[in-house]
Amino acid sequence: MTTQRTRKNGLTLRQRFSALRRKYDYCYSLLIGAAILTAIFTTGVVGYIVLEGYGFVDSLYMVVITLSTVGFMEVKPLSESGRIFTSVLILSGVGAFAYLVGAFSQVLVEGRLQAIFGRRRMEKTINKLEGHFIICGYGRIGSVVADEITKEGYPVVIIEQSPELIETLQDRGMLCLQGDATDDHLLQQAGLGRARALITALTDEAANVYVTLTVRQLNPHLTIIARANRASHVARLEMAGATRVVMPHLIGGVRMAQTVLRPTVTNFLELALRGQEGMDLQLEELTVSLSSELDGVDLKNSQIRPRFNLIVVAIKKYSGAMIFNPGPNEVLEANDTLLAVGRSEDFKRLEEIL
Repeated sequence: MTTQRTRKNGLTLRQRFSALRRKYDYCYSLLIGAAILTAIFTTGVVGYIVLEGYGFVDSLYMVVITLSTVGFMEVKPLSESGRIFTSVLILSGVGAFAYLVGAFSQVLVEGRLQAIFGRRRMEKTINKLEGHFIICGYGRIGSVVADEITKEGYPVVIIEQSPELIETLQDRGMLCLQGDATDDHLLQQAGLGRARALITALTDEAANVYVTLTVRQLNPHLTIIARANRASHVARLEMAGATRVVMPHLIGGVRMAQTVLRPTVTNFLELALRGQEGMDLQLEELTVSLSSELDGVDLKNSQIRPRFNLIVVAIKKYSGAMIFNPGPNEVLEANDTLLAVGRSEDFKRLEEIL
């Protein structure tokens, strides 16, 4: 029990340290320099009190004139040990000052001040988000997911460990956080409690499982989409709490086969799901709310087809049952999901009464 507690505490300390370093990444050298200088200053005050018997004010004065190298006379003649201590204090202080000046110059020369303010603005923007999507990993799969969701007009926050990819994302103006997606603090910083869904598309299969476990503990009701590379890992991710597990290579293979076997159907689905320039057609899902005027109304009297020019392809009942090609007497109920085909402007009009 003691060992487990120690490991847990050690992990928490490491996470806090990594979060602190990530938060102050651009001015980390300045903070280190300031900390070293503070430590030297404190050591000097204590040293003069112990070695020379000075009072606090005299010790403070000695440290100030020593580190500033102004050359004023000592409060009292120094002993041999006091002279040696003062010499070490001068060398340490000059070195700390040189390091601090160098770190500050680096911040100015490399333009990191602008990056610091930009990062603060990004963090404030993320803190204001609600109903956004969190994507863990901006690799081959994660980048496609981010682009598709962004095209639909939804906000996205990307967690990525690679500094190069983070720089690319920042240049594109996308919201992103650098670090390990398995870090609890980083997930919370991405707005996990306010997010609409999380997609973990990391290359490492074990990392996807760990992220899923962590997110499910932090937010039991969040929709989690996890990436799997092998069929044997699907069950593990589902047991970890994934709402749905996707195998990209399987979907790609099926899509290629269907393109050969049923090219017209595949082209229609691609047109409905992704759209095409010059043709406004899409396949969309809409949920009937409790306050909707369509609650308790059958499909015929809802007038969805003549009124909004939309074709209802299927209805997913609140119980989970799927009704394909629903008849005119099918009654719509609150929390039912309609799958329909039509134009985007017609969907907007239907959303107003749902």
